[in-house]
Amino acid sequence: MPRSVMLPFLLGFMVAILAGCEQKPEKPPLVPLQAGMVVATDITVAPGTYQLEGADSLDQPLIIIEGNDITVDFNNAELNGAAEGKLPDQFSGLAILVRNSHRATIRNLTAKGYKVALMAENSDSLLIENCNFSYNYRQHLQSTREREDLADWLSYHHNEKDEWLRYGAAVYLKGCNQATVRGLTVTGGQNGLMLTQCNDGLFYNNTIHFNSGIGIGLYRSANNKVMHNRLDWNVRGYSHGFYSRGQDSAGILCYEQSSNNTFAYNSATHSGDGFFLWAGQSTMDTGEGGCNDNIIFGNDFSHAPTNGIEVTFSRNILANNRLEGCTYGVWGGYSYNTLITGNTVCENLHGIAIEHGQDNAIVRNYFAGDSIGIQLWERGEQPEDWGYAEAKDVASRNYEIQHNYFVDVKIPLKISGTDNVAINDDNQFYNFEKLLLAERPNRQFYLVKNDVCQADNWGDAAVYKSKNRISDPPLPEELEEWPKLARDLAPVEGFQPQPLADGMDAMLPEGHVQGRQFILVDEWGPYDFRRPSIWLRDIQDSIYTFLLLGPQGNWRLNGGQGFTRVTPKTGTFPTTMTARRDSSGEELKLELEFIGEEVVSEFGEKLKRGTDVPFHFYRFEKKLDWTVRFYEYNESTHPLSNYEAFRQLKENKPDAEEQVNELAYAWWKRPAPRIDADQFATFASTTFEITPGKYRVSITSDDGLRFYVDGQLVIGHWDIHEPETDEAVLELSGRHTFEIEHFEAGGFATLSFHMQRLQ
Repeated sequence: MPRSVMLPFLLGFMVAILAGCEQKPEKPPLVPLQAGMVVATDITVAPGTYQLEGADSLDQPLIIIEGNDITVDFNNAELNGAAEGKLPDQFSGLAILVRNSHRATIRNLTAKGYKVALMAENSDSLLIENCNFSYNYRQHLQSTREREDLADWLSYHHNEKDEWLRYGAAVYLKGCNQATVRGLTVTGGQNGLMLTQCNDGLFYNNTIHFNSGIGIGLYRSANNKVMHNRLDWNVRGYSHGFYSRGQDSAGILCYEQSSNNTFAYNSATHSGDGFFLWAGQSTMDTGEGGCNDNIIFGNDFSHAPTNGIEVTFSRNILANNRLEGCTYGVWGGYSYNTLITGNTVCENLHGIAIEHGQDNAIVRNYFAGDSIGIQLWERGEQPEDWGYAEAKDVASRNYEIQHNYFVDVKIPLKISGTDNVAINDDNQFYNFEKLLLAERPNRQFYLVKNDVCQADNWGDAAVYKSKNRISDPPLPEELEEWPKLARDLAPVEGFQPQPLADGMDAMLPEGHVQGRQFILVDEWGPYDFRRPSIWLRDIQDSIYTFLLLGPQGNWRLNGGQGFTRVTPKTGTFPTTMTARRDSSGEELKLELEFIGEEVVSEFGEKLKRGTDVPFHFYRFEKKLDWTVRFYEYNESTHPLSNYEAFRQLKENKPDAEEQVNELAYAWWKRPAPRIDADQFATFASTTFEITPGKYRVSITSDDGLRFYVDGQLVIGHWDIHEPETDEAVLELSGRHTFEIEHFEAGGFATLSFHMQRLQ
């Protein structure tokens, strides 16, 4: 080839090679999902719904992801592990396991119907984004409208051996440092995002709401940022007007040596606790450590059945949070060196309550409409099994209370048995009943240079008063803006977290329903306002009052049983309905129908706009007359080693006896005046007539339980156990006798019986 031709040819060939090198690699092929697959390289999943049932064990994940610098794009595919007719408390298995990986990315996955949707272990720099893990495992709750069942209480005290997994989770991360989770959606489940031994992570822009346990939980996890998350209505254990203990549900859980974390700009309203921090069992045993130096800033923790913020046995900063309509705005038992500043603390039973606290500062907070503003005290003696109290001086002492506003707070200060309290530098008190209530003497107590209005009673403690202005002026105009000003106060330099540049506004939108009256919990958890529903609100004589809620549209009453004079019979949501009870029946029913906007059922089924959606009210009101007898037992009549002798106790005269029409016992102490709190027996029996049908009996016990129907053993749970519920389905007709044998070995005890007709 002539040189004049060869040179351009070679140059063209080189350019072609270089151009080829610059071309982007081809996209990964679309890969269908199948059980047992192991992913070790980049893939994009073929879209669609994959019906893959979970195994009985979490040790057998459906899909394993393991590798470095890989991206698995699930391409909006859905994994569904729920077989037809399976209920959420029966869900099992693990959908996705990420293990031993570095910089793995998981995105665009929907997974439902599993005990755990995604678990990751020993995988640093993990990224999980834009996933929906709603409608996975949740417990079947036993509490009813009138009666709290203690089997529903949660316990997160131990997780050294992954004990938290007994409650399931949408996401469970273990040993995953520098993880990022964003755009995660979890609803209609129990626990959302659970972290153990995870440090330096970022968890933001997630929507984890309307679940029956925990929104985001941390265990032995430090230096994380939990920001801009919607964590509302993570709740159980609430029935408006009956009980409000939350049963250890929470929007955010911070447990066991989880320190130096930032929790900022989250909304965790209407949750059992908005924020629940506990130092951990190791601290309780030794007095060492704690969940310390966490920054809790700019969050909304309002409308908690128990505590807006609970921080105990630790040192933290609580700043610029909103705490409204809770039982306790802040519960800070045994807190020390804690700063509480710039918070809006309104309409709570107790604003800030701290027992045995030390060296705490309560500065620039706004209190309004609380029954008690600040309560500080110490108990007479410490629990004997607390190593913490043995290892440390736990006297209540050393407080600074400065620059706070108290408006319409009945008792601004309830301080008892607390030493060295300085209430100074321009606190302002307006419209109170009693400024200071002190049930025990306080030493070195100062109330200096404060503005005090309507101060006709200074309390029973010796108070040093100097330069106080006692008058009744009108409320200053600037106080009307104070709630906003309190949240916008320039905090102490060095701890105000900057909002994330792409962080969303997580707060409830204007006009969204708010208030504890809208915490509505049924057997599967909190109501999410996306389906038509009817709730019994009140019973006065024979008049039943109902609240009807749901999407936009129209409802009508189609029929019922046990009621007369139901009004109204048609309408829109929200509305109130009343009905007169017909005294002759045991079953009460109302059958209704809704037509309107799209409906999402409690199990996640979507019903299109215009679909006829039935909903109903049902209540079984059979009263049983129980004879209950109590006996103490000893080694010769021990229920486990000498059962026959134990059973013969009921042939003797009881140590105590009573007649009740409901078994709903919870004993922290002795069950009757002459019965010891430990080692007692309960024998209960009832004989009754009943309409033919199928009935479910649920019995919660701690400790042993035996249940007999007409002399035949139906439930036998005869051991020492925490509160647990046993169930049996019975075919009943005519006359029957129920008998219960129960024993308590020590500690807390419960015996609770519930029967319902199956429709």
